[in-house]
Amino acid sequence: MRQLVDVSTIVGEPIVLSDDITVIPVSKVTYGFASGGSDFPSKNNTQLFGGGGGAGITINPVAFLVLKNGEVTLKHITANDNAAERIVNMVPDVIDKVTEVVGKVKPSKE
Repeated sequence: MRQLVDVSTIVGEPIVLSDDITVIPVSKVTYGFASGGSDFPSKNNTQLFGGGGGAGITINPVAFLVLKNGEVTLKHITANDNAAERIVNMVPDVIDKVTEVVGKVKPSKE
């Protein structure tokens, strides 16, 4: 299990799309282990034991870091975002657009 999950599993290798665009995948990794066992009585005083165990791992892509022209943005791809998360994720884009509009509308000097 340890060999399957390393840092490059969570933050993937950069993918260069062009000279000015690079994409880095980000994943969520969860894993778990379980085991159990029991002693069983026997008629001839021998110890009987039954047991089992298992492990599981899931790797889900959750976002991409996009590096474009020196700017870094985070693009979520999870389908189960709640409304609050979506609003928080929209704040940087809204601020950028407001700044752009304010920059275009400069008061004229008379």
